[in-house]
Amino acid sequence: MILIVALSLLAGAFIVSTILTALVRRRSLKRGFVARPAADRFHKSVIPLGGGIAITWTIVIFLLLAAATVKFLLEPGYLAFLDKSITVHIKGFLDKLPGLLVIVGCTLALHIVGLWDDKKHLGPFVKLFLHFAIATIAAVFANIRVELFIENTFITTALSVIWIVMIMNSFNFLDNMDGLSAGIAAIASSVLFFAAALSGQYFVGATALIFIGALLGFLVFNFPPAKIFMGDCGSLVIGFYVALLTLRTTYYQQAQSGGIYAVFMPLIVMAVPLYDFTSVTIIRLLQGKSPFVGDTQHFSHRMKRRGLTDTQTALTLYLATLCTGIGALFLLQVTLTGAIMVFAQTLMILAIIAIMEMTSRTDSDQRAADNK
Repeated sequence: MILIVALSLLAGAFIVSTILTALVRRRSLKRGFVARPAADRFHKSVIPLGGGIAITWTIVIFLLLAAATVKFLLEPGYLAFLDKSITVHIKGFLDKLPGLLVIVGCTLALHIVGLWDDKKHLGPFVKLFLHFAIATIAAVFANIRVELFIENTFITTALSVIWIVMIMNSFNFLDNMDGLSAGIAAIASSVLFFAAALSGQYFVGATALIFIGALLGFLVFNFPPAKIFMGDCGSLVIGFYVALLTLRTTYYQQAQSGGIYAVFMPLIVMAVPLYDFTSVTIIRLLQGKSPFVGDTQHFSHRMKRRGLTDTQTALTLYLATLCTGIGALFLLQVTLTGAIMVFAQTLMILAIIAIMEMTSRTDSDQRAADNK
């Protein structure tokens, strides 16, 4: 029964997201809500914006439907015929309902901020203030906090807020080429889903499946060549949910054979997005530029300049994320030696990306470029 519910959530979110994305695309074209070619963008044609509307509302609709189903159908006993593997979790879900409503509120707030920025272009410090404010609300009122064996609530809350804002902006930075942000988020969230499932966290797992379905539905139209962009109204929400999943998934349990180093699993899963966020920030600062002003210096752009197509770039980074994600799953079970090997493998994968994006073209390509 749990498997049927899981597949229904994934397939349902995918179908709704696909339909909503198609509708939003048509509406955005009619209203002129589009991204036009610019010096700090790689796309060369007019592309409709607003894909984030489909992603956000798919997630919100499914979370609210789940809450309504439990509160008004399961709790009163109207669906008593369901398997006990489902009904046994009713009380636990109801205990989490207030936090879920806070998460939905934060989702809509971030969505509005992103939509506002897509249309009016907010200043970077205004956006950053709003990001921290919404992240703080989520950490405090929805208990979206890191658990690193630190009993000081202020410290754990502060660390959680910083992490949420950093992941939100990492995926906002990743939204610089067709299919990147949504695709990498889907892969990372799939890894986190398996981690949640292994630890018996059904609510976290269900949220992950809804999120993955929404991303895949959008990717139908966003995979290269993109027919619609998500905009900040989508990338911020995506980053928020990835951060939420990393913070709510349990990585270390004394009863299991894995060690305490399993708590570093989110860093391994997020290695590729964090590499882009860190590298492009350093590059901009060294050039005397604001790290919040867009340009074409992301690692995806640097790889494309080395001869890769948009599709090849996206698939390369998907593969890198999948490799780090699979390694991260092993942290749940391995010994200290195994953990060191996982960390080393992650560094080597990032080193391969760095070599690929910094190495010049082949001699023949260089000669052809020189003769132009």
